[in-house]
Amino acid sequence: MFAAAALAAATTFGFASSADAKTISACGGIELAANAQCEMRVSGGCTAACEPVSFQVQCAADLYVGCSGQCNANISASCTASCAASCEAECNVDPGSFECGASCRADCGASCDASCAADPDSARCRASCEATCGGECDARCEATPPSADCKAQCSACCTGSCDAQANIDCQIDCQAKGFVDCEAELKGGCEVACQRPEGALFCDGQYVDVGEQIDNCVAQLESLLEIKVEGYVRGDANCSGGRCTASGEAGVSCAQSAGNTSGSAAGILGAIAAFGLALGRRKNQKK
Repeated sequence: MFAAAALAAATTFGFASSADAKTISACGGIELAANAQCEMRVSGGCTAACEPVSFQVQCAADLYVGCSGQCNANISASCTASCAASCEAECNVDPGSFECGASCRADCGASCDASCAADPDSARCRASCEATCGGECDARCEATPPSADCKAQCSACCTGSCDAQANIDCQIDCQAKGFVDCEAELKGGCEVACQRPEGALFCDGQYVDVGEQIDNCVAQLESLLEIKVEGYVRGDANCSGGRCTASGEAGVSCAQSAGNTSGSAAGILGAIAAFGLALGRRKNQKK
């Protein structure tokens, strides 16, 4: 079957590799799977986690946006034809349960194995690959209503997957040029967030750069993926040493009021001006 075969071929990286992942716009635009574990971290242990390995998924989400202008290869006709046949066969079995985004991610994600197998930094490569799959799949599938027939849904699914696959190598190469600067920028923001009483938000060990949107981020985690995050307190809260008391409603899970990433994003890719502008706009929106 289309999605099942693709999903079986995918390997697990962080929290983005699952076919049920979604892009959480209020949570730094990261890809997050439904089984992700999110928590607030504070002080010492939090600061120690502010290392490059913890920024791969967030940087991939940021860099994907900036590299999209450069990576615009044409979709392969053979890719869409092959995908459409398998997709429609699966969708027609039970049209009501077909999920365009999940099937698109599963089909596209399988190609990340081949693209990243020989990469010396396979984790970073996979983060870039999966951010590309998620971004392209969302762009197509979110524009197609769930009530659409199988032909329309599979057209969106396969266009998203094949578009991503056509540009994965370009995205991986483009993003690689910006990772070092992106990680340095996020390190500063992460350390600032860790010193705040509320702490910094981490999901599956990856720092999530939410800026001042923690409440919106948590709301999306709950509404889109039913994720609960350790340490979140909704309402007016006083936090100290990892403990919070609130006059409002105590959240059963994820909480953070992480600080905005310090510094300007301009120049992250040096010659890649498009990325600098895109990320700069994104940071300004958070403030």
